Amino acid sequence: MRNIKLVLAYDGTDYAGWQRQLGQPTIQQVMEEAIARLTQAPVTLHGAGRTDAGVHAEGMAANFQTEAAIPLSGLVKGLNSMLPEAIRVLAAEKVANDFHARYNARGKVYAYTFMSTEIMPPCSRLYAVQVRAPFACAAVRLCLPMLVGTHDFSSFEAAGSRDLAITGGRGAVRTIFSARLDEEGKDSRMYRLTIAGDGFLRHMVRNIVGTLFGVGRGRLTPLDFQEIVAARDRTLAGATAPARGLTLKTVLY
Repeated sequence: MRNIKLVLAYDGTDYAGWQRQLGQPTIQQVMEEAIARLTQAPVTLHGAGRTDAGVHAEGMAANFQTEAAIPLSGLVKGLNSMLPEAIRVLAAEKVANDFHARYNARGKVYAYTFMSTEIMPPCSRLYAVQVRAPFACAAVRLCLPMLVGTHDFSSFEAAGSRDLAITGGRGAVRTIFSARLDEEGKDSRMYRLTIAGDGFLRHMVRNIVGTLFGVGRGRLTPLDFQEIVAARDRTLAGATAPARGLTLKTVLY
């Protein structure tokens, strides 16, 4: 029995997220069906996380166990020949039997792409979000250091993110390693917020981005943002930013 780790990239536009759901297409379902056809045995694919509907990935990690003796290069080529063009296996490697893509992950890196423009380029509409100009990047950048470090991120936690009846564990506390806002081109007004951390609550990145949109549009100040982080109250933060702007860049081990 081999334990195989895969690195996947996918366009999440037409999928209801990573996790299997009854009656809806998901990345996990498509991958498991392709692996089962190739290895001639049912399989469970464990992902490093559960990306939401419409969220993309450039480096999702996942693992499964198999008795099939197919070479790793054959796994990559074989799966890619079966998968839809929106999903690709980038790499495969044999890992220790006790490796688990989710439980062994030390962190993740996400990127959120948006454009400050009056007219949204059609070719960008599935992978970036339009934010009406003017947009104050300088004010947004003042907020980013407030995210770095270990904090209770309840203000950016979606309902159902965790069982609130469980009193043990770390609750809504997460550690953010870094957060930066890069300008991809002054003419196109495309921006990318990259955030790395040891874990993220459900919709946490999208809720942070939605609140930062309020800062960029002048509806909130950096001081307001600081108070929202400290308040641990979701009702004070901004709306959840659309899923299509979010991409899982890589999983850290």
